[in-house]
Amino acid sequence: MRTPSTLLVALALLALCGAGAWGQETKREPHLGYLYPAGGQRGTTFQVFAGGQLLQSVNGVHVSGEGVSARVVEYAAPLRFDGDQARDLRLRLEVLWSARTEEREGGKVDLKRALREAGVGKTQEGEPVKLPDHPFLDGLEEMNLRELAQVRRAFQVFRKRQPNAQIAETVILEVEIDSDAVPGDRELRLDSDLGITNPMCFQVGLLPERNEVELNDPVVSDPLPPEPPAEPPVLFNGQILPGDVDRFPLKTRRGQDLIVELQARRLVPYLADAVPGWFQGTVALFDEEGREVAFVDDFRFQSDPVLCFEVRKPGIYELEVRDAVYRGREDFIYRIAVADRPFITQVFPLGGPPTGRTDLSLGGWNLTTRRMKLEPPAGGDGIRRVSLRQKNRPTNEFRFAIDSLPTGPEVESNDDFEEAQPVELPLIVDGRIEEAGDVDVFQFEGHAGEEVVAEVLARRLYSPLDSLLRLQDSSGTVLEWNDDYSRKEGHLHTDPASLTHHADSYLRAELPADGTYFLSLVDAQHHGDESHAYRLRLSHPQPDFELYVTPASLNLNPGRAGAIRVHALREDGFDGAIDVSLVDAPLGIRLDGGRIPAGRDSAWMTITPPSEEHPERFALQLEGRATLGGEERVRSATPAEEMMQAFLYRHLVPAEELLVAITGPAREVPPVRCLTDLPLRIPRDGAVEVVMRASGGSALSRVTLELNDPPAGILLEDVHVVDEGLAFWLEATDEAPAAGFEDNLIVDVFLGGGGGGRRGGSRNPMGILPAIPIVIVESAWESGE
Repeated sequence: MRTPSTLLVALALLALCGAGAWGQETKREPHLGYLYPAGGQRGTTFQVFAGGQLLQSVNGVHVSGEGVSARVVEYAAPLRFDGDQARDLRLRLEVLWSARTEEREGGKVDLKRALREAGVGKTQEGEPVKLPDHPFLDGLEEMNLRELAQVRRAFQVFRKRQPNAQIAETVILEVEIDSDAVPGDRELRLDSDLGITNPMCFQVGLLPERNEVELNDPVVSDPLPPEPPAEPPVLFNGQILPGDVDRFPLKTRRGQDLIVELQARRLVPYLADAVPGWFQGTVALFDEEGREVAFVDDFRFQSDPVLCFEVRKPGIYELEVRDAVYRGREDFIYRIAVADRPFITQVFPLGGPPTGRTDLSLGGWNLTTRRMKLEPPAGGDGIRRVSLRQKNRPTNEFRFAIDSLPTGPEVESNDDFEEAQPVELPLIVDGRIEEAGDVDVFQFEGHAGEEVVAEVLARRLYSPLDSLLRLQDSSGTVLEWNDDYSRKEGHLHTDPASLTHHADSYLRAELPADGTYFLSLVDAQHHGDESHAYRLRLSHPQPDFELYVTPASLNLNPGRAGAIRVHALREDGFDGAIDVSLVDAPLGIRLDGGRIPAGRDSAWMTITPPSEEHPERFALQLEGRATLGGEERVRSATPAEEMMQAFLYRHLVPAEELLVAITGPAREVPPVRCLTDLPLRIPRDGAVEVVMRASGGSALSRVTLELNDPPAGILLEDVHVVDEGLAFWLEATDEAPAAGFEDNLIVDVFLGGGGGGRRGGSRNPMGILPAIPIVIVESAWESGE
């Protein structure tokens, strides 16, 4: 018999689901919207429900790291009912509920007779009716009262809700976690004939786990026996459905300091069609009299709440989880841990050098010591995730910065110009805004024309500080100031910490004269205490860059190009070109357009595999090279997913690996390739012919080409067949960018629909051409024509 926790997720699919949102010209790729549960205890085997879209042909599971294996058990399409089927299910549930209630009171029921006399299995006109053939409706007659209650409620709720095709399909997985698997976050992807899905967070845990058992709302009309209370340490997996409130009974002991930690946004960072753009969970505790004794809806600036509760009166408490505004959906999933574990709320300093130990002072709950030494995490300069161990118990993670610049402490009192702390550039200052109204002022000597940079790392390191910087000369004139600094391209926020309030400050300024300058740092919200720590970098510009590549799952067809976008996070004014290449690429895979032009924050590129079949999935690595200060700098590209928040804002969410799937049969012809010299030099108010090596015979005459999001004033014209394959002209009108502009053009290929890139008629998408690098020049002479 199916367990109640299994039915909770399964019956969330009792919705009438409409057609998918894929457009005619959108590549059909499988999509993963949630996992429930989104993790498990190591040493266990359990079922996971993976919800998404285009999952019909899923046949495998890819989990990053070692020690976790999974297999596909069953696919479940969205349930659809006609009127007769909906009536029959309601009637069937009523009969079954009455029978189970009577049996619980000691009676006996002839179930087959009761169903027959109630007219179950027939329409009102007496015609036969059969429920949809669906695994989640199997075994209705064997379900107990709690299972029937879940079916009945789910049917009532979801038949009225607005369908969401992106999470309407389900794949049931069986997951096995080895007893020695490393705990922490993994990435889980589904594999299908259409390719691999986007990655989803999947956690390997240490605590005993329970899945919620519906109905577990505070007010339930159905007379169901209570669930036995759980005793910490325990982790609950749950799912908030429309209007849902989940409660879990807890058995506590006197003197426990329980840490209640909800993870929801960490599992699904952004929701495209929900405001504020994620599941905003709340946590509350109720005593045996039903009184609320604790409540929390966040942890400082983080949306996932954390509650510390000192048990002064032992007994049975109820732990409540809900959405802050009582929303709910299948992808509102969570994991909530309850344990008397050590939990760090503050660290000082927030960083250290790449060699030698750093002495840390700690603040938090259930800590056995307030001071520890930290070995620098591996990986060189940058921000690292760190967890400590106390009495062989791991703490929560915190973020720690590694930097090679000289460091020094902030020295109080330094609240104004008269008491400003003298510093010499370059320096990283480890400091705190220790109380409301505290101002930290630093003074340094500068020279005319000298450029200086001041940058705060606080919010990115889990400090609650909302910094504000001011640079002033000796007369008090403000030369530059900054409150919040966000690195973004349009609406695309490129902060890898997934922050929506970019509270860390940054300024760069050229000093106007020789003399003494003052830099002041305050909390913009006028808050302060020992937790408001910061690292302040004060230096000359240190040009550098980081690279991110999207998407993190790339589905390719043999011999056909697929598009990626490489994003550059430029630092301290670096605006030079970045050359991008593949690292140890397998199978002869080719990268086209591997250059982010000077001054640009991103560029489209293409990856083209060979024409052979390749059933194995594999990881790709990219790196970028640039010349900074006469030296070559190499940076690896971090895979990332571009995710939308609340209908508008888009964010880069880092992933562990760029995983590639080559799907489809081998092709007998070589991949398409550009035969014209690249980069293509297009004169303003002129045109250049492009010749592509392509095979297709007479079908080439029916090919339509169209530029995908080109720069203004760039047109594709006159597609025609040539001996080598296919040719067309690229034209730069007087609206094109100025001479010197560089970009990579992406060209969509269709079969049918008219020629020369004109819309009209029916057409079928065939893929894209390899990326075409271009440079705008002033004249045809410069183009070489």
